[in-house]
Amino acid sequence: MTTGQHRAAQSESDPQGEEPLPTLAEQMADQLGGWRGLVESSIPVVVFVLANIIGELRPAVIASVAVALAIAGLRLAQRRPVRHAVNGLFGVAVGAAIAWRTGDERDFYLPGILYGIGYGLALLLSAALRQPLVGWIWSVLVAKGRSEWRDDPRLVRTFTGLTVLWGVVWLAKVGVQAGLYLAHQDTALGVARLVLGYPPYVLLLLITVWTVRRVTRESESEALPGG
Repeated sequence: MTTGQHRAAQSESDPQGEEPLPTLAEQMADQLGGWRGLVESSIPVVVFVLANIIGELRPAVIASVAVALAIAGLRLAQRRPVRHAVNGLFGVAVGAAIAWRTGDERDFYLPGILYGIGYGLALLLSAALRQPLVGWIWSVLVAKGRSEWRDDPRLVRTFTGLTVLWGVVWLAKVGVQAGLYLAHQDTALGVARLVLGYPPYVLLLLITVWTVRRVTRESESEALPGG
């Protein structure tokens, strides 16, 4: 097949010349860093919780930071994406620095709690302003910068509803952690950080990808002649 024929065939199969969206599995894997990314980002927190139960605060801080550095270094040496490892390292390092300075183990989780409150409020505010944050994140991470969803009232409503869902869940889970923080339930706070970390995130991401793809397919089918 010649280049001209190839382009013609591509044009027929994809009239707008746009690449199809990644599959559901590809989108999930990219956002979570795969199962390896899930595990690696959780290890430093697990190390801190266990080390702090067994021993004292400062050895636990040192151990968690050391593990986070080792994971990031291993990914770098293997030429693997380090975005998730760096994000995890930053979060662990900030919490560890605060806990080290105050001498209070619960302060290890304080940055995550504050971030969660800010993120949840930002989500709800963006939905109230009809600029749903989940929609803009979708444009950047999935749609390769395109924001045609702004011209589709159904997708605008979908992203607004999803943004509210994300905001409510985020504030609920961070509310549990904040309550444990104020009650000085240090060990329970560590367990809650793990349990309320990736499981709700994975569920929200799955709901988001499935819902947006379903609504997009429905809009495209209605736009077709005779649809």
